[in-house]
Formats: sequence, C-alpha cells, structure tokens
Amino acid sequence: MRIRSRSIIVILAVAVLIAALGIVAARLTTVVIPDVGGTYVEGVAGSASAINPILCQYNQVDQDLVALVFNGLTTTDAQGVIIPDLAERWEISSDGLRYTFHLRTDVHWHDGAPFTATDVKFTIQAMQDPDYQGPPELSNLWRPIRVDTPDEQTVVFTLPEPFSPFLEYTTQRILPSHALSTVPPKQLPASEFNAQPIGTGPYRVVDTTAQSVTLEANHGYYGPRPNIARIQFSFYPDRASLFAAHRRGEVAGIGHVLPDDLAKVQKDPTLNLYSAPYAGYTMIFLNLQRSVFQDAAVRRALWQAIDRQGLIDRYLAGQGLVVNGPILPNSWAYDRELPKVTFDASAAAAILDAAGWRDDTGEGVRSKDGTRLEFTLLTNADDPVRQQMIEEIAKQWADIGVRAQATTVDMTTLVRDHLYMRNYDAVLYGWDLPAADPDPYPLWHSSQAGEDGQNYVGFADATSDGLLEQARRTADYTQRAALYRDFQRRFAEQAPALLLYQPIYNYAVDKNVKGVQIPPLLSTGDRFHSIASWYIATRRVLLSEANAAIQRKLTPPAIKTFTPAP
Repeated sequence: MRIRSRSIIVILAVAVLIAALGIVAARLTTVVIPDVGGTYVEGVAGSASAINPILCQYNQVDQDLVALVFNGLTTTDAQGVIIPDLAERWEISSDGLRYTFHLRTDVHWHDGAPFTATDVKFTIQAMQDPDYQGPPELSNLWRPIRVDTPDEQTVVFTLPEPFSPFLEYTTQRILPSHALSTVPPKQLPASEFNAQPIGTGPYRVVDTTAQSVTLEANHGYYGPRPNIARIQFSFYPDRASLFAAHRRGEVAGIGHVLPDDLAKVQKDPTLNLYSAPYAGYTMIFLNLQRSVFQDAAVRRALWQAIDRQGLIDRYLAGQGLVVNGPILPNSWAYDRELPKVTFDASAAAAILDAAGWRDDTGEGVRSKDGTRLEFTLLTNADDPVRQQMIEEIAKQWADIGVRAQATTVDMTTLVRDHLYMRNYDAVLYGWDLPAADPDPYPLWHSSQAGEDGQNYVGFADATSDGLLEQARRTADYTQRAALYRDFQRRFAEQAPALLLYQPIYNYAVDKNVKGVQIPPLLSTGDRFHSIASWYIATRRVLLSEANAAIQRKLTPPAIKTFTPAP
C-alpha cells in the first residue's frame, strides 16, 4: 500500500509539474490583446439637442455625438491633412473650379440603405436653402457652389472662382436623403431625426432620453471596426454634478476638464488625463471704429502691456499657449520666425509716449488731441475666469495710463447685441477655428466687416486684403505659406485684435479604458479620432496571431487622394 501511495504521489506531482510548465509555456507564447466588448460611459455637463451634422454647431454635446455617428466625404488625419472618408478619391480641375469626388461603394447607412451621391447633393442643398436654420456662415459658403451628380457614385462641385481652402469644407458630414427628403429645411430643427439619427459612422444611436444617449458599434462600418461595443453619454446639469457622478462610479470618462478641476483629476488614481491644443484662441476684439483704437501704435502698446503668460499661469493653471499671430503654431502655414509680442510695460508706455498719448494732467489717463485713452472692456458673465482676466488686464493697462472699465453681460447679450452688432469698445472672447485649413480671410478681410461677415473688429487694410485674396486663389501650399507668412507679419504690425492664448483641452478617462490618444483638436469631437483603437475587453492569443494583427494595423490599405484633371 505504501509503495502504491508513493507511486500515485509521484504521478500527481509529475502531472502538476507538466501542467505548470504548460501554463508557463502558454504565457510565454501568448499575449493579451484588445477584444470586442464593454460599455464606456462618459459624463458631460450639458445635453443633446440636435444630433444632426448641419445643426450641431451651437451645442458641443451634439458635435461630440455627430463625430461618432456621421462621416464626410473627407476627414483629417492627426496632423490636420485632408484624407478620404466617404469618398475614395477626387480630382481637381487645372483651373481650380471643379472638384470631382468618387464615392466608396461599400458604405451603408445604419438602417441598411446604400450611401449614394444623392445623399451628398441633398445635404448641400439643405444648407443652401433660404430656410436653412443652421449657422449662416455654412449657408454662405455653400450657396454659390453648384452640385451635380452624374451617377450614383460621383459628385461634382463647381465653384464660381478658385478657392483653395474648399477641400477643407468637404469634411462636412452627410445626411441621408431617404430619411429626410420629405422634411423641409425650415422644419428640420423639430424633426425626430435629431434624436434618432441615421448615419454612416462607427457608432449608431440606439436610445435617446433626457438623461443620456446610448450608441452601439456599427458592425457594418466600412472603416476600422471599434472594439468598445457601446458608448453612453450621460448628461449632468453642471460640472459639480458630473464629478459627483464619477465618485459614485456612474461614469468612466469626464468630457472637458476645466482648469479649476485639474487638481482633483490629477489626484484621482482611477483616471488618466489627456491633453491637446484646441483649435482656436481667446483674444480681445477691438472695435476699430472707435477713435482710441484707430492708431496702430496704441493697439501694439495695449498688446505688449498684457502679461499673457501670467494670465495663463494664474487663471488657467497653465492650460494655454501664448499665441502671437492669427495662424496657430501646429499649422503648415504658421510662420515660425514670426516675432514674439513680449510683455514689457515700460516699452508699451514708451510706444504711447512716442505716438503722442500722454498724461499731462496727472489723472492717470493718457490723452491726445482731446481724446482720452479710456474704454469699456466686456466679457461674458457666466465665465468667472474671463471675469478675473479682464479685471487683471484693466489693472495692467492702468499701469501705463490706460483706463479700461471691466464689465460683464450674459453671453447671449454679449454676442448678439454687442459683438455681432459691432456695438462695443473691446471684448474678451474666444474664437474657434473649426477647419484644418488656416485661411484667415473670414475674420480679417475687409469685405467681411459688414453685418453678415465675421470681421467683427472692422479691420480694413489693403495690404492684408491683397495677401488673403491671393492665397485663396493659390493651390500650391508653398506659395500659400509664403503669402500667409507676410500676412502674419502685417497682422503683428497692425494689431487689429489682441491675441492672448490658445486653450488646452483636457479629457479624463478611467484607466480601465486603454488605447486612448487624442490629437490636436479642431472640435471637441476630435477626441474620438482614434476610437477604433480604444478598448475595455481583452483576450489572450498566440504571439504569432498578435503579431499578425499588429502588422495589419501597421499596413493600412492604399488610399488614393486626388489627381489633376483637365
């Protein structure tokens, strides 16, 4: 009996050893890779209003959802370069007037209907319609452009004149004509489609309530298939409620972390913080019709007297980048040799002295020819950071003999009654640049100074106009960059507005969500640019299988872009 027992023990020991060696061998020859599955819940302060690509521009939550649900003919890569999306390739005529897009043949809407050229034409015509209820600038852009569809897979845009930034606007996301053809443009904001949209994107809307919107991975998606099975946007009335929801474990992601909340996120061991520059800048609009701002020397002095880095460090917790020109540093058109506007109160005072603005009465306010250097500096009352900034800027200007009355009004009044109506002295406000193409024409060309344009400061400079016009007619990037370099330098001389900083967008995601990367953002929805690489679920596979999967990721299919056409 004793011998048999020992034999059994030996046999069991050998079996255990073999099993252990098998486990070790398996672990040495297998790896963990992303798998399909899981639900990602993101909390946002706000709610959805219209999940519709031609109506979403006024609501950040809508824009975020649209980024996951819809596609455009083109999109941008992480560096802002235009690449194909719904279109597989395109040609541009030699005169720059005709753009011919050839559509993919493997795209279907979320309800199974095929995507065709009819959908593209329908979307553009909806924005061209006089009753279109979306942003006027979109309608103004598309209205002069003719859209033809010679067949179901081809779209031809004909422009009235060469317009080199046009390709950027083909990133406009497309609507399904079969779902909306009976809805007049004027009634589109009230359509049920805006709550239960049909798109072509990597995710489709499966449920919409007042509290949340739930998306499900589109298994028929023509692009890289996402790993995360479901994404839920949960809505909260304010940021305090959002962070409380995270503490309760209700959300795994926090959309847009403001500077005041950075410290608590950085201390939270469950969260990863992702940061990226946001396409836009905060600046002080100067009404150039006011007599105090008609002297460029005054404008340059005001700019130099602002400690912009100090504002960023003190009020934004360092979450901003000082900007010196109207084209952002990550653009191909940015002039890297552009002179910096450095903070120097003494130099600013000397500029005013040389220009004849002096405080001869000792009242602390400079004047010239009977005009006192004083004005009102406005911002929106619902942003405490901006309120603090205008108060600090007013103090810094007071140090050089400039009196600015810091005043706040609600945002609607600020934009509608003051900025749009050109009824202000100076306004501190943010400006988004929702296009990869750096074209500064809309903000700074004199033709846009009228009530329908966006040149809210009323800048009218013949030299700048000529540079901007020529750049719009030039297709060659090198030539355009040279023209924009000259414009940036002219802008620095003229200082039609006082550029302060480019904001940094911060995004917090639970550490259980892997593969997250965010590029420089043109819109907040761009944080989902790499959504196909995000994952929650994992599985163990052979090392050889993992290597093959990696190779497939590193070797994408060849993509045609455009070729010249006669």
